Amino acid sequence: MAAQQKFVYSFTEGNKDLKDLLGGKGANLAEMTNLGLPVPPGFTITTDACKVFLETGSEPGSLNEEITGHLAALEQQMGKRLGQADDPLLVSVRSGAKFSMPGMMDTVLNIGLSDVSVAGLAAQSGNERFAWDSYRRLVQMFGKTVLGVDGELFEEALDEAKHAKGTADDLDLTAADLEALVATFKAIVLRETGREFPQEPREQLDLAIHAVFHSWNGDRARLYRRQERIPNDLGTAVNVCTMVFGNLGEDSGTGVAFTRDPSTGTQGVYGDYLQNAQGEDVVAGIRNTLPLADLEQLDKKSYDELMTIMHTLETHYRDLCDIEFTIERGKLWMLQTRVGKRTAAAAFRIAVQLVDQGLIDLDEALHRVTGGQLAQLMFPRFAPTSETKPVAYGIAASPGAAVGKVVFDSYTAVKWSRSGEQVILVRRETNPDDLEGMIAAEGILTSRGGKTSHAAVVARGMGKTCVCGAEELEVDTKNRKFTTADGQVVHEGDVVSIDGANGKVYLGEVPVLPSPVVEYFEGTIHAGADVQGGLVQAVHRLMSHADGRRRLAVRANADNAEDANRARRYGAQGIGLCRTEHMFLGEERRKEVEHLILADNDKDREAALSSLLPLQKGDFLELFQSMDGLPVTVRLLDPPLHEFLPDITELSVRVALAEARKDPNENDLRLLQAVHRLHEANPMLGLRGVRLGLVIPGLFGMQVRAIAEAAAERKLAGGDPRPEVMIPLVGTVQELELVRDECERVLAEVAASTGVSLDIKLGTMIELPRAAVTAGQIAEAADFFSFGTNDLTQTVWGFSRDDVEASFFTAYLEKGIFGVSPFETIDRDGVGALVKNAAQAGRATRPDLKLGVCGEHGGDPDSVHFFHEVGLDYVSCSPFRIPVARLEAGRAAIETAGSDSR
Repeated sequence: MAAQQKFVYSFTEGNKDLKDLLGGKGANLAEMTNLGLPVPPGFTITTDACKVFLETGSEPGSLNEEITGHLAALEQQMGKRLGQADDPLLVSVRSGAKFSMPGMMDTVLNIGLSDVSVAGLAAQSGNERFAWDSYRRLVQMFGKTVLGVDGELFEEALDEAKHAKGTADDLDLTAADLEALVATFKAIVLRETGREFPQEPREQLDLAIHAVFHSWNGDRARLYRRQERIPNDLGTAVNVCTMVFGNLGEDSGTGVAFTRDPSTGTQGVYGDYLQNAQGEDVVAGIRNTLPLADLEQLDKKSYDELMTIMHTLETHYRDLCDIEFTIERGKLWMLQTRVGKRTAAAAFRIAVQLVDQGLIDLDEALHRVTGGQLAQLMFPRFAPTSETKPVAYGIAASPGAAVGKVVFDSYTAVKWSRSGEQVILVRRETNPDDLEGMIAAEGILTSRGGKTSHAAVVARGMGKTCVCGAEELEVDTKNRKFTTADGQVVHEGDVVSIDGANGKVYLGEVPVLPSPVVEYFEGTIHAGADVQGGLVQAVHRLMSHADGRRRLAVRANADNAEDANRARRYGAQGIGLCRTEHMFLGEERRKEVEHLILADNDKDREAALSSLLPLQKGDFLELFQSMDGLPVTVRLLDPPLHEFLPDITELSVRVALAEARKDPNENDLRLLQAVHRLHEANPMLGLRGVRLGLVIPGLFGMQVRAIAEAAAERKLAGGDPRPEVMIPLVGTVQELELVRDECERVLAEVAASTGVSLDIKLGTMIELPRAAVTAGQIAEAADFFSFGTNDLTQTVWGFSRDDVEASFFTAYLEKGIFGVSPFETIDRDGVGALVKNAAQAGRATRPDLKLGVCGEHGGDPDSVHFFHEVGLDYVSCSPFRIPVARLEAGRAAIETAGSDSR
C-alpha cells in the first residue's frame, strides 16, 4: 500500500534543496534551522497542497489533519495555544514560491488575535499600545488580503486617525487611538463583506492559508510571472511561523540586510532597519528607514550577531544573501534568507569576487550572469555637464539612465507607454499593485523607501532604473505633481531624468554617454581598466571564459563594411547573413533596379544586370576585406521586386497630375504598369527569394558572379575571403538544384577567367515549413542550412509580424497565450520542433552539413540555449547582440556539461 502523501513539513525537516516542494522561503527557513540559527519555530505547507487546492477548489483530504498535528506540536513547544485568552500564541502566514516574487503574493501577520486575546497579549507583554497596534495590523491585512476589502479604505481611516492626532507618524498614536482604529477597521470589514471579522483563531489560520493559495493566481502574481518567465504551474508553499515582534518598543525593530550591495556588488554593511516596527514596514516604504550600520549604535549585541550570521549565510550559500530579521526586546530572530536579487553590474562583479575568494569556480560564475544582464550593461549613461544641477537626491536603488515624462499612477504609465511615450513613474512609495506601471515605465522614482523597499527590489529584478527615498520631493499624486525642495513644481507630462547609479534627479532631458562596457567591446577601453569598480575587468573575465567554453560560433548579420567592422570588434566569427537587397538602396542603385524590372527583352535585362554587377562587386570587396579569414554568408536577393519601386499611391498621383497637365511622363507610366503587374495581395508569400532567381534570368547569376569576382580579386591581393552563397525561400529540392547548377556554372567561369581557385559553398535558408519537413531531400543539394527563424515563425504561425504585433500580441500576452512573443524567443514546441527535425534530417543525409541560424533569435538568450541543444554550429545576430550571444553560448555549454555529469 502506497504511503500517504505528506503535505506539511516542520522547519526542522526540510533543507534548501527542497525549493520545488517547500518553496524558496520554506526551504531556506529549514536550512537556517539546520544551521542552528535563531529561527522562530513553524511549519511549511507544500506547493503540492497548493496545486491540489487550485485544481479542485478544496484542500487535499489529509491537509487539515496534518496542520492540526503540526499546530499542536508548535503549541507544545511554545507552551501556549493559538489565540488563547491569557498568553496567546500568534503566527504569521506567508507565501513562498520556488522563485522569489517580492510582494506579489499575500502575507498575514498576527493570526490568533481577537477581542479576547488582545487583552492577554497586552498583559503578557506589559505593553498595551503594542497589543492594539498588532491587532489593527491583523484586521487591516486580513481584511485586504483574505476578505478582499479595498486596502485604501483602511489607509484612509489610518490617515484620518493620524490627522485627528495632528501627526504624520503611526508611532504617535496611543493605545486608545489604536483601539478605536481597530473598531473602525472591523466596521469597515462588516460594511464591505457583510460579515464580522472572524474571532476564532483556527478560522483565521485556515482562511489565511486559502488566501495565500489563491494569491498564486492573483493578477499581479500572474503579471510578474509573465515578466520574469516563471512557469504558472509551480504553485506556492505557505509558511506558518511563530510571531516575533519588532513593534514592542525602541529595543525592538525589523530590518532587511544584504551581505553585499545589491546595486554595485561592493562588500560591506548594506540594509535598512526600523525601530519599533513590524514585518512589512521596511519594504513598504511607509517610513524612511535607518541605514543598517546605525544598528551598531542602537543594539551592538544584535548587530554583532547579525554580522556573524550574514557571514555564515554568504559562505554557506556561496552568494549574495538577502536577509529579513526582527529584534524582539534585544533578541535577534531570522525570518528569511534567499539568494538576493541584484543589478546587472553587481551580478558580474559578485560572480568574479566569489571566484577570487575561492567560493565558486569560473563555470559557476558564468552560470550566475545572463545575457540579459550584459545587455543592460550596454545601455548608455548620463553625461551631466557643469550646468546640469540635480533637483533632488535619493537612494541609488537600481542603476541606469532613464528619461521620460512624469506620470503618477500605473494606469497612466501603461496608457502613455502604449502610445509610444517614455515615462517615469513617480510615487510616494510603490506597492505590488503598481507592477504594471513599473513594467511600462523607463524608470521609477519614489520619495520614500530605501534599497530594500518594494520599488527597489522589483526594479532590480526587472533591470529598471530606480531612485528611492528622494525625501526632498513632495509627491502629490492626487493633483498629479511633485514639488522640489526649492519650490519648483513638476506636473504630469513634464520630462525628468533619473540616475539610478548615484540617485540624482534632474529636470528635463540629460544627454547620455556610451556605456564603458560598450567602449570595452569597441576597443576604446582596455580589458584591465579599473572602470566603475572593476566592472569592465569582470565582464572581460567572464566573456573570455564563455568564449573558451562555448561550442556555438557567433556570427553577425551585417550588410556593409561598417557593420562588419563593428561586428568583428564585438567578437563576431564571420557574417551569417549579408542581405544583398540592402545594397540596392540609394537613388542611383534604385534606378538600375527599376531598369531591370522594366526590361521587356533580353538585351535590356542584360544591360541592367551588367550595370549592377560592378556595384555589387564593390560592396563584396569591402565586406570580404573587413571579414578577411572569416566566413561571409551572402543571401541572394530575397524581397519582392515591388519594394524597389515607388509607392503605388504616390506614383498614381504623380501620373494623374502629369496627365492633367497634358505632360505625361513615359517612364512613370511604365513604372505604374510594373507596380500594378507586380502587386500581390500578400507579397510575403509571393514572387520573392528563389522564385525571383528562377523567373528573372541572370539575376542570381549576376550576384554570384559579383561575389566570385570580388573573392578572386581579394585572393590575388593576398587576402583570405571565405564567401558562402545562400539561396532564400527554398521550398523544394528542385528549386535549389536549378539555382545551384547556375551558380556552379558562373563560379567555374570566374575561376577560369581569373585563374583563381574558388571554394565557395552553396546552401539555403530553411524558412518555410515545407523546407523544414523535406530537409533530408534538400540537404542533397546544400552544403549548409541557415534557419531563417523570422520567416519560419511567420509561416508556421500563419501571421505577418508587421501586422499582428500591434493588433493582438498585447492581448495574447495578457491572456497568457504567449509567455513571450514568438518573434523574441523561439517557439520551442512549434518552430523549434521544425528546426530540430530539419537539423536531424539534414545531417542524416549529409553528416558534414553546416547548420546555423540567422534570424534575430540568434541573439536571444533563451533561443541561444535551444540552438546549442539541437546541435547547430553557429548563431548569427545583429552586431550589438553579439556579446550577449557569446556569453549565452558559453552558459549553454556549461549547463549542458553540468546536466550530462548529473
